[in-house]
Amino acid sequence: MKNKERLNGLVAATFTPMRSDGSIDCPAIAPYAQHIAEHGIEGVFVCGTTGEFASLTINERKKILEHWVKAADGRFKVIAHVGSNSQQEAALLAAHATVAGAWGIAAIAPSFFRPTTVRELTAFFTPVAAAAPTLPFYYYNMPAMTGVDLSVPRFLEEGRKVMPNLAGVKYTHNNMMEMAECIHLNNGAFEVLHGYDETLLCGLSLGVVAGVGSTYNYLSPVYHGIIEAVRENELEKAQQLQMRSIEVVKIIIRYGGGVRGGKAIMNLIGIECGGCRLPLSPFTHQETDALKHDLEQIGFAIKQ
Repeated sequence: MKNKERLNGLVAATFTPMRSDGSIDCPAIAPYAQHIAEHGIEGVFVCGTTGEFASLTINERKKILEHWVKAADGRFKVIAHVGSNSQQEAALLAAHATVAGAWGIAAIAPSFFRPTTVRELTAFFTPVAAAAPTLPFYYYNMPAMTGVDLSVPRFLEEGRKVMPNLAGVKYTHNNMMEMAECIHLNNGAFEVLHGYDETLLCGLSLGVVAGVGSTYNYLSPVYHGIIEAVRENELEKAQQLQMRSIEVVKIIIRYGGGVRGGKAIMNLIGIECGGCRLPLSPFTHQETDALKHDLEQIGFAIKQ
């Protein structure tokens, strides 16, 4: 495996910029990448849940990744999410990620025909990881979306036997006991990337050193602050900052969640991401005004 450096800090789960007709707006990625670089973010997680991967074609996913790698220009790491319900498609995307110059790859479990055992999950991912053998591979664990809630520690142990580049897990789940087990498994052999922004402090307290999140795109100072406060043993400050994050998350939930509401916030701060693809409905002018008002009520700075 070429990239042995571990992730440390914030990895922004990126939105996919779209035009009003639903087509991909690749030129918008360059200024978006500049925003990421200016905010001290460790890397980006491209075409994941936040990036609406399930609503994209395989060619669109390839094109988006290529633009992110080019726009990053080595300033931050680019992780390509290659997950798919099709094993063959995921492997093709993994192979492309290597050629495109991604730093690493990740894949969510298939969610239509679901694996019901760790052995099945391992078998599904093995050729995917093998298609990008020089890149670290992360299992994207998100039972709330996939319905796949298998033992992650067992998957990591069994998976490493057949996937030498299995680096760890993007842990988007609220089972903190299992998360702690993953962190300390085999003396910390695996990376655990915290997946729920609103509970980052919980993960940090257990030993997490990196997280992947959508609100990092527009709220990075808060999360940098949480990490620094934990580092300095300032628990009360860290708690206050986490509550700041929770206030914003509660608002975006009112507007359809992190993808739909998050894109609207990006547009408000001047990073053009457009709307979402159906079945996520377009944001109305009334919703935009209401969202802006709600954010201003909690002191969120619209202009950044």
